[in-house]
Amino acid sequence: MKATTGAVGTAQEAVAELREALARAGITLPSLGLDVVTLAAEPPRPLVELGCCTVETARLLAAAVLPREEGRS
Repeated sequence: MKATTGAVGTAQEAVAELREALARAGITLPSLGLDVVTLAAEPPRPLVELGCCTVETARLLAAAVLPREEGRS
């Protein structure tokens, strides 16, 4: 049971870290959370569910993860 709690706890921490990082970039993913189906496995193998987003949010995500090109402002 301890391994179960550890895996889910670690996944919850990762979701919180991602939510905070996205917020700092001005991005909100309302559906961000853990995929409940993957929590039902024994042991749980949690996956992070990013969910749907608007086209504008998708572009913000792309801009946030792509490195800035030199000479581009």
